[in-house]
Order: sequence, then C-alpha cells, then structure tokens
Amino acid sequence: MINSLVKRRLEKGEVVIGTFVKFASANLVEMIGLAGFDFIIIDTEHANFTHGQVEDLIRAAQLVGMSAIVRTGDASEAAILHALDSGASGVQVPSLGSATEAATVIRRAKYHPLGERGWAPGCRAGDYAFTPAKTYIEQANRDTLVAVHVENARMAADIDALCALDQLDVAFIGTGDLSQSLGHPGEPDHPDVAKVVDEVVAACARAGKHYGVVASSPDGLKAWVERGARYIAWQSDMIMYKNALKAAVDKVAPFRAGRGEV
Repeated sequence: MINSLVKRRLEKGEVVIGTFVKFASANLVEMIGLAGFDFIIIDTEHANFTHGQVEDLIRAAQLVGMSAIVRTGDASEAAILHALDSGASGVQVPSLGSATEAATVIRRAKYHPLGERGWAPGCRAGDYAFTPAKTYIEQANRDTLVAVHVENARMAADIDALCALDQLDVAFIGTGDLSQSLGHPGEPDHPDVAKVVDEVVAACARAGKHYGVVASSPDGLKAWVERGARYIAWQSDMIMYKNALKAAVDKVAPFRAGRGEV
C-alpha cells in the first residue's frame, strides 16, 4: 500500500510538484490531490501531528492518487518507522550534518539487504499482512523514496559523499536554514548562500542525483526547473490557504459595513 508515483516520475526525469502540509485535515489533503498536485510533504518537523493523524493524511493522499512524503522531526529510527509503516511514499529527513548520518537514515528506511529497517510486515504499508512478507519487503525497498535535507554548512561541504549514496533519491536544499548556518539568517539570496547552493546543485548534476527545493513564485519555480530541479515543493497548505483568504477578504472589503456602500 505504497504510492510510488513520485519515485517513478523522478526516475524518468520528470518534474513533480508537491506542497508541505501543516494542517491535520484529510479533507484539505484530498483537495490538494484533486487540484492536481503530485505529492504532499507532511511536515512533522514544524507542525503538530499525532501518529494517527499522519496515517490518516497518508490514506487521504492515496485515495486521490497522490504520493505522501513525511518530513520527520528527526533522523531517529522510531520517526522513520512510524512514517513508513503507516504507508508513506517516503521520508524527508532534516537536520543532518554528514553523508554518514544520511547513510544511517537509508539503513533505517530500507529492509535487508539494503538496510536494517525494523521488521514489521504486519502494518498498513504491508496491507496489514494480507500481502506476503517477501512481496512487501521487495516492494518497500523498491518503492520507498528517501530524501534528506542539505540545510547547513556541514552537509553542504559533504555533498559529494552524499550524492554517492546509491539509495538516496533526493537532496533537498533548505535555503532558509542554510542561510542561517552560513551566518546570513533570513537572506537566502545572499552571495555566500547562493555560492553554496550552486555548489550543491553542481554536485547533484555530476552525480546524476535529484535535488529538491521550495518554490514560492512562478518566476522562482521556472528558474529552478531550468536549473534542473525536479522535486519541488510549492509553498504549503497554510500559505496557500492564507493567500486565498487574504484575496477573498480584499475582494469583499469595499462592501463591508462602514467601508462602502452595497
């Protein structure tokens, strides 16, 4: 019960567009899929979810044919297991500082012989044990996407070793945290930050490795695609909802009491 849409499309070199999900609403997730997004990233690092809520969001995404990636709160074995056993299409792990740490993430996300993920074929991802264990394990190893963040100076400096990891699917560039790590907090366009981002992008290109980014504007999205980005998060549900609400209020503002005539 793993949606591998995003992983398969990346293997073909196609652009996939997702969004971060910060609200525990299965209805909103269904709407995101019906609107045409390829995937969601359930943000358990910066938003508050229970394990049950995460599983329900994954289920809602699958209902509309959309992949569901979980951004874990950390790289712990438990965080990775909870996400993947619930049927997530993959994990996106933040706050790593080296390729060695990323290799540990891969081992925790993959079963033998690729890793040492905790054995639990009797889970939602394994169709509650209705699928034979051998079949499920092969599918999980084949279809589970692994992404890690490149969001600090240490990881950026180890980018060549990171890109050499066979089972790593996406190096996700976090320009916000990276700007802070490089001494320019909140300035992702600072020349020092841009230089490191260029180095990361170049390393991914040399190794034939996909990298991911956040895009918040059509021009920014176009620029990233032209630079070779294929795994792109368009804003978040919160930002899109905020923008839609603000646009609605702006439209009705002239007709509100005390502000104009109907």
